[in-house]
Amino acid sequence: MQNLKILFEDNHIIVVEKQPNIPSQADKTEDRDMLTIVKQYIKEKYNKPGNVYLGLVHRLDRPVGGIMIFAKTSKAASRLSNQVREKVFKKKYLAVVDGELEQKEGILEDYLYKDERHNTSKVVSKEKKNAKLAKLDYKVLKYNEVKNLSLVEIDLHTGRHHQIRVQLSHFGHSIFGDQKYGTRGQGKQIALWAYQLTVKHPITKEEMTFEDLPESTGTWCILRDK
Repeated sequence: MQNLKILFEDNHIIVVEKQPNIPSQADKTEDRDMLTIVKQYIKEKYNKPGNVYLGLVHRLDRPVGGIMIFAKTSKAASRLSNQVREKVFKKKYLAVVDGELEQKEGILEDYLYKDERHNTSKVVSKEKKNAKLAKLDYKVLKYNEVKNLSLVEIDLHTGRHHQIRVQLSHFGHSIFGDQKYGTRGQGKQIALWAYQLTVKHPITKEEMTFEDLPESTGTWCILRDK
């Protein structure tokens, strides 16, 4: 069984850490994905015969690491999916971005268009057909003058395709190591991590917040900077 970091588990939900470069669910690469890994863990831990039910409630881009929650029952899956739609489900990210931001906190609002053929998104005018509003708050936590990199916390209000990556790049502060939208750190791992997740438990209705930080190595050494 693949090594799996579990942040919380009960009869209804399981919250885990997704490592970078693992798909959230099976794709055309046929690489091992989080849905399969967590199903295998449940099957082995509880000696379950046959297929294991596991509901995929949300996704993280393949290169991005951080917290994911899965539903262990169809009722939990339905209720968590409703929370995503009703924006009760909240995700915060950490990103290491290029340069020093002039304003230490602010709101980015753009309209994004997804290019299905190339699997990319871009900022467009709101009049463009199929353009969707994308909104996030950002707050600068640290700045490393030597490396000219900033550690930024992002509070996501909408869940558009590649949203954080596209909006920060358009803003002039692309994420370090972003192979599609970035300017610096080519060949490095993208420095974007889903570090906080807040949901209401699908059965008890208790509000729960989970946090998980990346290891402070490589680009993430900035977490240790004074």
